[in-house]
Amino acid sequence: MKRILLLSLALVSVIIISCNQSTKTKEMVKKDVFGTHNGKEVYLLTLTNKAGNVIRLTNFGAKINWIEVPDKNGKKDNITLGYDSFEETLKGDKYFGAVVGRFANRIANGKFTLDGVVYHTPLNDGPNTLHGGPLGWHSVVWNTEVVKDSKFPSVKFTYVSPDMEEGFPGKVDASVTYTWTDNNEIVMDYTCTTDKKTIVNITNHAYFNLHGAGNGDILDHVVTLKASAFTPVDSVMIPTGEIRQVAGTPFDFNTPHPIGERINDKYDQLKLGKGYDHNYILDNKEEVDVTVYEPVSGRMLEVLTDQPGMQFYTGNFLDGTQIGHGGKVYKYRSGMCLESGHYPDSPNHADFPTTVLNAGETLKSTTIYRFSVKSN
Repeated sequence: MKRILLLSLALVSVIIISCNQSTKTKEMVKKDVFGTHNGKEVYLLTLTNKAGNVIRLTNFGAKINWIEVPDKNGKKDNITLGYDSFEETLKGDKYFGAVVGRFANRIANGKFTLDGVVYHTPLNDGPNTLHGGPLGWHSVVWNTEVVKDSKFPSVKFTYVSPDMEEGFPGKVDASVTYTWTDNNEIVMDYTCTTDKKTIVNITNHAYFNLHGAGNGDILDHVVTLKASAFTPVDSVMIPTGEIRQVAGTPFDFNTPHPIGERINDKYDQLKLGKGYDHNYILDNKEEVDVTVYEPVSGRMLEVLTDQPGMQFYTGNFLDGTQIGHGGKVYKYRSGMCLESGHYPDSPNHADFPTTVLNAGETLKSTTIYRFSVKSN
């Protein structure tokens, strides 16, 4: 009888703890209808951590829509580019905050070969395929799950990419789980599996401005990027195959440099990219791969990843035509991207790290955006 009573009490305790955790999860994650797309509901999810700092996500493109963090004086502002409504999101820049795939970055001439078979993908960037094609993962409605029993607010998005979607072989089951920790970290856990040999390169395409989104440019942001080499590109932004050392060039950010310090130097790769828009080969020797510090606000962004490359892009094609949160205009070089992943056009370069995913294999990857402040 005593054992039965103890088991009953334990069961009640588990139920109470579970209910409390469920209530806590609901408090940490708020789910609202954002719109509809192709007959599917689109949600806006607000995640609030213990410090009261907020990020917002949407299952349309598994996008980061909003990141609100304090400056050195405690003043909070959103520091990522995005839109207030779904209608604006649908009409606006396709990639703001999006998860991009099946192959992030560029594929030359929209073709690659696997086991002797040539596959063709749509051209949406001059002669190249960019970010998986015009109907890539950034443009679809992902399934949404608020993660229960999580210590921190967490949302999991899943998408089944059918065989030959945008020309890519194999059915791919993709997921990204966003977790917003009490240390102001966005932890992005990616998982992909396939039923047929294919290629996968997945990343997040958030734009950052640590002054606050729409508040001036990012040229004063001080960047430290731990990479000894990068992959130079040709006139259509495809890697030439050269691995070039950054030492002695404007591409060396192994010690801190403001973005604007050398961005207009007369250097061949800066001219081709109209600024920085290049893949860095990460050293992966330290915990933090990239640090960005904005001295006026004191805000700092650190990027940690297990991926071999980092596309560093300085908003060279932002032109003031995009009106974002609060009616703010996103002007030239008013946002920067740090896209962790594999090198551009990897399937067509045998000496680059492979992006091939075989049937039955699982791709797992984690990238973290960590936000903090420092007073000096």
